[in-house]
Amino acid sequence: MKVYIDVILFINIFFDFLLLLSVSLILRRNAKLYRIILGSLMGGLSILFLFLNISKVTLFFLKLIIAILMILITFSYKDLRYTLKNLVLLYISSIVLGGALYFINIEFSYKNKGIIFYNNGYSVNIITILITSPILIYLYIKNMKDIKNNYSKYYKTNIYFKSNHFIELTGYMDTGNNLTDPYKKRMIILVSKEKVSKYIKNERKLLVPYNGVSNGLLSCIRINYIKINDKIFKNVLLGLIDDKIYIDGADIILNNGMEDLCLEE
Repeated sequence: MKVYIDVILFINIFFDFLLLLSVSLILRRNAKLYRIILGSLMGGLSILFLFLNISKVTLFFLKLIIAILMILITFSYKDLRYTLKNLVLLYISSIVLGGALYFINIEFSYKNKGIIFYNNGYSVNIITILITSPILIYLYIKNMKDIKNNYSKYYKTNIYFKSNHFIELTGYMDTGNNLTDPYKKRMIILVSKEKVSKYIKNERKLLVPYNGVSNGLLSCIRINYIKINDKIFKNVLLGLIDDKIYIDGADIILNNGMEDLCLEE
């Protein structure tokens, strides 16, 4: 049986393309199409390792490095958790797709006489590509449109601190954030402590009670004001959270009560 390296390389690149597309869809990443293509081209290089006289352990680590590079090229680096999540799902998708193709090939591409299997003359790999590609590309385009519409909830936000410093961040208008100070009814916006730590070293913290999925006390600080798309909000508290904000492209979770005011002309 003849083996054409260019065909194998093409199939490998295209499967990597489908895998990265799947990761982007499942995790709703804002991955540009050209970055997915570049990532899949990087993944296609792994097929060349089969022609090297190296140990299985070395091969494993080389493939791991290629997978990490695929993820970094496609989704860039934000933090370790973000990258690991992408990498783990890439491997899970690869196992699922690989297992499905193995089963389909055994069922349809191979026949057996007793314990002997032989190829009946065609492979379903190309057929699988032709069927799944339009579906995944359609879902990718739809997902990107949804993400684009979702970007209408992103606002350039400047925070002006009592120390006379200010920082420019990207805020996300979250309909789920209706937190207010129960004492003076001040709206609360949420930000990761590490984003603003150097500006609030000497600021006095306020403990504000909150109710929601859980109850507790939220550490907040007073600020001079925040500016959102040229709209100024003075009666606002800055809520400090320990975790990072895992909303793509967002540094701050804005208060839902600000949305109508931000949309006013």
